[in-house]
Amino acid sequence: MRLLQILLSCFLLTPSVGWTDQTDSRLDELFVTLKQTDDGQVIRITENRIWSIWLQHTNSTVVELMQMGSARMNGQMYSEALLIYDRIIENFPDYAEAWNQRATLYYMVGNHDASIADIEKVLSLEPRHFGALSGLGLVYIQREELGKAKQAFEDLIAVHPNSPNAQQNLQSVIDNLRRNVI
Repeated sequence: MRLLQILLSCFLLTPSVGWTDQTDSRLDELFVTLKQTDDGQVIRITENRIWSIWLQHTNSTVVELMQMGSARMNGQMYSEALLIYDRIIENFPDYAEAWNQRATLYYMVGNHDASIADIEKVLSLEPRHFGALSGLGLVYIQREELGKAKQAFEDLIAVHPNSPNAQQNLQSVIDNLRRNVI
C-alpha cells in the first residue's frame, strides 16, 4: 500500500499535456477493418490493437497505474483499484480507458448506477468503445432493463458487427424480451 501512495503522490507532480488513446488516428482504419471482416483471427488481432491504443498514454506513470489498477481489480483489492482509477480520472478526465476500467470495477462490485455513469462518460469520449457498449448491455441485463440492454448490444453491433459475443448477447436479450411479453 505504501508503494501505491508514493506512486500516486509522484503522479500528481508529472502532468502530461497529451496522450494517445481514443484520439489516435489509427483507430479509424482499425474500426473499418472490424466492420469489413468476419475472419476470427483478424477480428482478435484488430481488437487487441485497438485496446493497445486505448491503453496508451504519454505519461508513463499513468500506464503503470493502469496496470496496477488492473492487477488490484483482478486480485479483488477493489478499494485500492478504485483509488488508482479515481486519481487517474481526477488528473486526466479525458482519458477514456480510465473511466472504462472504473466502470468495470463498479460493475464487479455491483454498483450499477456508478458503472452506467462511467460508461456514459467513456462513450462521450469514444462512441465506438465496444468494451463499454458491451459492458453497458451487461449492466442493463443485471438490472433487468432488457430494452436498454437490447439497445446497447445493437449499438455495439453497429460499431463492431462481427463481435464474437454481441450477436449472441443480443439474441439472448431478444429471446428474454419475447418470453416476458408472452
